[in-house]
Amino acid sequence: MRTDSSPGTLPAREHLPATDAGTPVLDVVIPVFNEEKDLQPCVRRLHEHLTRTFPYAFRITIADNASTDTTPLVAARLAAEVPEVTTVRLERKGRGRALRTVWSASDAPILAYMDVDLSTDLNALLPLVAPLISGHSDLAIGSRLTRSSRVVRGPKREFVSRAYNLILRGSLQARFSDAQCGFKAIRREVAQVLLPLVEDTGWFFDTEMLVLAERAGLRIHEVPVDWVDDPDSTVHIVRTATDDLKGVWRIGKALASGSLPLDRLTRPFGDDPRDRELSGVPGGLARQLVGFCVVGGLSTLFYLLLYSGFRQFCGAQLANAPALLVSAVANTAANRRLTFGVRGRGGAARHQAQGLVVFGIGLALTSGSLAALHTATDSPAHSTELAVLIAANLAATVLRFLLFRVWVFPDRGEPGPEPYRTIHVRADEAADGSWRDVTARLSPVHPHDNDPGDPR
Repeated sequence: MRTDSSPGTLPAREHLPATDAGTPVLDVVIPVFNEEKDLQPCVRRLHEHLTRTFPYAFRITIADNASTDTTPLVAARLAAEVPEVTTVRLERKGRGRALRTVWSASDAPILAYMDVDLSTDLNALLPLVAPLISGHSDLAIGSRLTRSSRVVRGPKREFVSRAYNLILRGSLQARFSDAQCGFKAIRREVAQVLLPLVEDTGWFFDTEMLVLAERAGLRIHEVPVDWVDDPDSTVHIVRTATDDLKGVWRIGKALASGSLPLDRLTRPFGDDPRDRELSGVPGGLARQLVGFCVVGGLSTLFYLLLYSGFRQFCGAQLANAPALLVSAVANTAANRRLTFGVRGRGGAARHQAQGLVVFGIGLALTSGSLAALHTATDSPAHSTELAVLIAANLAATVLRFLLFRVWVFPDRGEPGPEPYRTIHVRADEAADGSWRDVTARLSPVHPHDNDPGDPR
C-alpha cells in the first residue's frame, strides 16, 4: 500500500465550460486482451453512439494489455480510420495497470472506462458522466445491483457479485452497491491524486479506488444500468475472487492502521455548502456546534456507562477518573474527525495531548463537584451523584468546546488552492510536490511495470 504523504488538497469542483476547442472533454478507455474479434464492432458502435448523443468532444482510447493475437493490428487500423480513436500498447497485463497508465496521461477532464463486450447499455453513458461534467460528483459508477437496474445473467455470476459486495459492506463498510461493474468515470483532478494511492494493477483496482475515495469523503454517483452478461467472458471467477479477497484484507489493514494519506483527497474549505457563512455566525461555527453536541452527548452516555460500571468495584473518585479518561480520548478522536474535519494521522498525538489537558480541566470540575457533594452529605444516593456529574460535565463541555475551537483545532486561515496553471508532471508525482493543479499536461508512463513483486 502506498503511503506517499505529499501535501495538497483537491480544488473545488466546477462545471466544465460548454465549449473547449481542441481538447476532448471525455476520454473513454477500453482495456483489451486478445479481443481481435470483438474490438472493432465495439469501438465503432461506441463511436457512433457518442457522435450521435454526446454534446462534447470525446476520445476513445484502446488500452492493449499485452495481447498476443491480432488485437494490436485491429486497434492500429481503427486509430488510423477514426479520428477520435487512439491506441496505447502495454507490455504487461492488468486492467488496473491499463487504466492507471491511460488516465494518468490523458488531458481530458473526464475519464471513463467500459468493458469491450459493451454489456452495459450505452444509454447510461451520458447519465454516468453528467454529474462529473457539472461538478456535482467526483466519481460515477454503473450499478447492476440497484432495484431499478435490469440485468440478464446466470445465477452463478449473480451470486458471486452479490456475495462480494456483501463482503465489502461487512468488512470495509463500503456504501456503494456495485464495485466490479465495468462502467465507471472519474474527474481528472481526482484521478491525479487518487491513483497514486491505489496499489492493485488487476481486477481489484476498481474496488480499491472506490473504497479509498469513499473513505476520503469524495462523492460517488451511482447510475442504474441495463446489463446483459457476455457468455464468452474470459474472466476467471475463482482466481479473480481470490485476488479480490486478498485485496480486501490488505486495504482493511491499511485503513485500520491509518497508513493512508487520505487527507490529500480533501476539498478546500467552502466547497462543502455546510461551510458557507451564515448571517451573523462565524464561518463553520454552526456545523461545529452541531457536531460537537452530538459527539458530546454520545461521550456523556459513554462516560456514565463507564462510571456506573467502575462504581460497582470502587469509590466515586476512583470510578470517575478512568471513566473520564477513556471517554475523553474517544471524545477528542471523534471531534477531531467529525466536528473539526481533521483527516489523517498528522498532529494526532499533539491533539490527544492537548485533549488530555482539557481532560484534566474536566477532571478537576467533576472531581471537585463530587468532593463538594460528599462534604455536604455523607452518603449521597447514586442518582444524586449522577445528577451532580451531569451538571459538572455540562460546564466542562462548554469549556471543552471553546478550548477545542481556539486552541486544539484552531482555524489557521490557510489560503485556498493556488490558481490553475499548466505544468508537466508524472503519473505519480507533481513537479512542485503538490497535486492541486487540474490543468497539467501529463506524459504517458507505465507505473510499476517493473515491479518484480507483481505476479501479473
